[in-house]
Amino acid sequence: MKNKIREYRKKLGFRQEDMAILLGVTRQTINAIENEKYNPTLQLAMKTAKLLETTVEELFTLDE
Repeated sequence: MKNKIREYRKKLGFRQEDMAILLGVTRQTINAIENEKYNPTLQLAMKTAKLLETTVEELFTLDE
């Protein structure tokens, strides 16, 4: 699954560590999601979208 988390995170001035603390996960988890090595749970995807002031559909797209 592709995502735009890094783009939105940088636009809002968050570091990976900042996001991790706010979302209750590790910085390594944020890194793995950004590098498309880990797909977040639906709950984490929704929390991430809310934090980044966008929608899940805007942040994540399925590989075709």
